[in-house]
Amino acid sequence: MPAPGTLNLIRLRIATRSGIFRAVYSAKGLAQLHFPTAGSRQLRPDTGRAASRVRPWHAATKVALKAILAGRTPQRLPPLDLSAGSAFQQAVWRALAKIPLGETRSYGEIARALGKPKSVRAVGGACGANPIPVLVPCHRVLAAQGKLGGFSGGLNWKRQLLAREGLNPR
Repeated sequence: MPAPGTLNLIRLRIATRSGIFRAVYSAKGLAQLHFPTAGSRQLRPDTGRAASRVRPWHAATKVALKAILAGRTPQRLPPLDLSAGSAFQQAVWRALAKIPLGETRSYGEIARALGKPKSVRAVGGACGANPIPVLVPCHRVLAAQGKLGGFSGGLNWKRQLLAREGLNPR
């Protein structure tokens, strides 16, 4: 039996030069974005009426994702459904979305910007729980002294994304 709340999710593929990403849409917008995995080529996209209602969102997701992967700022993003997170996580994700392409922030800077300077680890946890990496740019958040830190997509992806933005952290 599917988990509660997953029955109305639409799953679609996005083919890029970096592999096939998987986008998951709720009734509110893009709810998840998954990095390419070995088995993602075998996924079949959803079709029919349900998929057609998210088609404009999916088109915007594709354009935005491909822009960021090419080291460019997307002109627009699809509607983002960040409702799966706690209030704190959602605040962190909104702060991440404000980090411009080619710039980074530390976990501590994000915590201070949220008025919670002692929440550095919680910011790291929220970054790791980010359901829409790349478009909500958690890869632009670094550990203290500009060190790479962690990344839900793996450190190779984090390095690649930052390099595409002209950045080379330690």
